[in-house]
Amino acid sequence: MRLIISFLLFFVLNSAFAQQKSALTEQEYIVLQDKIRLNINVNVDSAVVYANKMAKSNNYKHLAFSNGALSYLFQLKGNAVKSKQKYQLAFNYLEKMTDSEDKIQLKTYLYNYAGLSEWKRGNFSAALDNYQQGIKLSTQIGDVIQIVKFKNNIASINDAVGNYRLAIKDLRQLNDFVDKNQGVYTREQYLNNKSNINLSLAGSYENYYMKNSKQRFLLDSAEYFYKKTISYSQNFTDNKIVAKLSLGNIYSVLKEYEDAEKTYYDIVFLAHQNNMQQLLCSANYNLGDIYYTTKKYDKALVFFKKSDSIGAITKNNELDYLKSNYFQAKIYNILKEPDLAYKHSKIYLDNYEKSEAKLNDQILEVNYKLGVGGLTDEMVTIREKYKYDVFLTKALRVFYVVLFVGIVFLLIKNIRDKNKAHKKMNALIEEFKANLEKKNQPEIEEVLIEHEEEVHSKKENVNLSIDEAKENKIVEKLLALESKHEYLNADFTLPYVAKKIKTNTTYLSYVVNKRFGKSFGEYSNELKINYVINEMITNHMYRKYSTQAIAESVGFKNAVSFAKSFRKRTGVSPAQFANNL
Repeated sequence: MRLIISFLLFFVLNSAFAQQKSALTEQEYIVLQDKIRLNINVNVDSAVVYANKMAKSNNYKHLAFSNGALSYLFQLKGNAVKSKQKYQLAFNYLEKMTDSEDKIQLKTYLYNYAGLSEWKRGNFSAALDNYQQGIKLSTQIGDVIQIVKFKNNIASINDAVGNYRLAIKDLRQLNDFVDKNQGVYTREQYLNNKSNINLSLAGSYENYYMKNSKQRFLLDSAEYFYKKTISYSQNFTDNKIVAKLSLGNIYSVLKEYEDAEKTYYDIVFLAHQNNMQQLLCSANYNLGDIYYTTKKYDKALVFFKKSDSIGAITKNNELDYLKSNYFQAKIYNILKEPDLAYKHSKIYLDNYEKSEAKLNDQILEVNYKLGVGGLTDEMVTIREKYKYDVFLTKALRVFYVVLFVGIVFLLIKNIRDKNKAHKKMNALIEEFKANLEKKNQPEIEEVLIEHEEEVHSKKENVNLSIDEAKENKIVEKLLALESKHEYLNADFTLPYVAKKIKTNTTYLSYVVNKRFGKSFGEYSNELKINYVINEMITNHMYRKYSTQAIAESVGFKNAVSFAKSFRKRTGVSPAQFANNL
């Protein structure tokens, strides 16, 4: 009897579960897909509801897409752990699908969500990897719509790292490409793409202007494309609000404060209405900025505090959160309220340092500061100004006196060391600049003659183990490898080069020692370091790379050995050399 009851209970529960977990029709799946995409940047909570509804299906395709979308949605909510779990689940369901073009296309959707999530985490290089993988698969199946999305996102990464001209060039080409392929889109898809591309294009022009403020035409172009974005965004609230917010920024730069103020108040209303916390944070910060500029400090504080509190809660608008604390510290400094000035300068500096540390781990050193970098010195001044007063009341006077003496001692020592290093560095810079002017001078054969003359002038009396013609041939081949920058490869070792120029390691080592006066390892390292110095002097973007990235670019196994060799050659670290150019 018990067995029969248990069986019946199992049957009922299984039937109930089966009813709860049934496959969506293809039409239902497409409708939910569109609803998720339309809400993903406008109303995250609504998008989550639609994604969870899709996740009730028992179709692997539906489960893969819904979990991929949820991975990005949870990242938008600041839950990175849940985001990664959902992404892994999405891929698990994807792997259960049979191989087909449908599966490949779905995989590109997942790569796009992964790229967007990594973008939100500040991992730009990981985002780029996902976009590049997505483009390969989309090209394989001829998915024009998805290719355009990936290329737009890659252009935005270029913008984020300061490659503004490249971003603008790619986005203009993409804009024309969408117009030429309008037939592959529905009307709604076409407007959405035009809205996204014009918004990115306007943003690149605006950011480029912030670094080149004398070129007013850049700001005019930004304004033009923001207005184009608004015209394409009647059905896309998020893009319309972002474009309007950016137009307010342009009015503010042009000191048209009344227009800017009106625009920002409109954004506050729209952001409240659509529950867009990130844009609400930005609009409040921008209103505070206007009132600070016009010296209405009490009103400025009201809006900086709003921006500060929203940024602290959402964790999605780090830049405005940082700068709102920066301006609060400045205002309290003006109002002579030391405790509050100290408090906000400390919040700014602590969070700025954490943000910088994270960015330094990226392959590309992101030009994220957007004008914030210069603010740091002022924050340090405010913090240090009140730090002594605040802690004096806590009986730490002696500690700070000792600390001060120690810092002064270290500073004096550091200044002396730096002066010595800078003399050596400046001499090197002059030497390399002089060499640049001789670019079109000696070819390989002429350099060979110079080497031979140098050797003969030393009148070395070394017993040759090989004839002079063969020795000259080895030097000639070495110089040919130099001219092709072969030494930048990590495998530019004695055995590798010997094999490359068809000689043995003994002969090669002997010739390098005789002709260049150093071991092969020293010779190789000097070529690499000289290349880095030359690039730093002539290429301003190269100076922004991390030490690890530079080390890898010239074939060093790790940043430590590279930095050691660089300091030996120049007297300073790579970062110090770049900063002082």
